[in-house]
Amino acid sequence: MSKPVGPYTPAFHAGDFLMISGQIGHVDGLIVEGGLEAEASKALDNLKKLLEAEGVSLNQVVKTTVFLTDMDDYVRMNEIYCSVFDEHRPARSAVAVAALPLGACIEIEAIVYKS
Repeated sequence: MSKPVGPYTPAFHAGDFLMISGQIGHVDGLIVEGGLEAEASKALDNLKKLLEAEGVSLNQVVKTTVFLTDMDDYVRMNEIYCSVFDEHRPARSAVAVAALPLGACIEIEAIVYKS
């Protein structure tokens, strides 16, 4: 599991909810090479590993927010996102932003209901 790139808590418990900080496609502070596909896959892998470390799964995610530096990547992001979440479809927002940490092109945060 990749270490946070800033002074924040990657996962924060709040009652029956678990808030997951934005995950980018990095390993030890370095963005993976390969553009959106590689970054999105790694960001989702980082998310999945963080959830597993907290004793929950992707199927318990109730909301995600996807931050993209280029909305032209939206369709490709959807393909990768859907391949990971499969039939489980949490509520989701996708937002265009000017920049992300470490020069990432995608960041994904999540809210989990620990039922």
